[in-house]
Amino acid sequence: MELALVLVVIVVALSFDFTNGFHDAANAIATSVSTRALTPRIALGMAAVFNLIGAFLGTGVAETIGSNIVKVDLGIHGMTVVLAALLGAIAWNLITWRLGLPSSSSHALIGALAGAGIASSSTIEWSVVLDKVVVPMVVSPLSGFVLGYLVMVAILWIVRHKAPAPTHRRFRIAQTVSAAAMSLGHGLQDAQKTMGVIVLALVAGGFHSGTSIPVWVKLSAALAISAGTYSGGWRIMRTLGRRIIHLDPARGFAAEAVSAVVLYVAALQFHAPVSTTHTISSAIMGVGATKRLSAVRWGVARSMVAAWVLTLPAAGLFAAALYFVLHLFL
Repeated sequence: MELALVLVVIVVALSFDFTNGFHDAANAIATSVSTRALTPRIALGMAAVFNLIGAFLGTGVAETIGSNIVKVDLGIHGMTVVLAALLGAIAWNLITWRLGLPSSSSHALIGALAGAGIASSSTIEWSVVLDKVVVPMVVSPLSGFVLGYLVMVAILWIVRHKAPAPTHRRFRIAQTVSAAAMSLGHGLQDAQKTMGVIVLALVAGGFHSGTSIPVWVKLSAALAISAGTYSGGWRIMRTLGRRIIHLDPARGFAAEAVSAVVLYVAALQFHAPVSTTHTISSAIMGVGATKRLSAVRWGVARSMVAAWVLTLPAAGLFAAALYFVLHLFL
């Protein structure tokens, strides 16, 4: 029974990883596609490859998710908690994808873990949630906005005497690099979150001990998120690429470059599972504000922020309800 349930949890975890990939594919490539630096298919293919590579660059975020947020019981009860959390996160991902809202898959997973943990009376490390989730959730988008604005101001000053047409061409080429860097950061952040959940399930089932990530877990999570990325996320791509602000190549490059740096620092320095969605969205707003504040469609931005605020409690409620349903049968 326990082995079968572990296998079910692993399959569902990889399914979440896949939905994470197509839900967040827009994060890395929307700006490059909207500025015509890359065609959609080329951009998706490149994003899938660099997501795969990024998944192998560290394990700090995976260890935070797998061992430092919710302490689940061993056995069937613990695996039920993990399964409910995954299903709750998937449900919220699909709802926001259908609505075209770039909400955070990361915070959906964390909110769902907390919701299932509360429903099951599991121990939740609230200090870790505060330090590793809540604080970075606020700091990362603020950093994206401020750095995006400052970097774009610096770029505008550097190219102030340059001819527009060749400058746009150069930044389109540069966007290939910045989009790849963003995809690498997405793999570094988001694939690790699924790795952590799988290890959590393996520990609960008695098939693994400690916080180390087996190679097969890394590989399967990396492949799942890459496959999801390649399948695309066109609804959210339109929101990020065009509805917030019509980007030019220079602003697209600045937003992607800033977002990639924030993701790397959060993962490698602080082991914090920050949202790639929050980071790139706020960076786009920051670079857009250098044109003029009215150039940013703040109504769209407000709806995105509302989705961000709702994500943690909504995914938590879904997971809690699913835990009670699953608990009747498992």
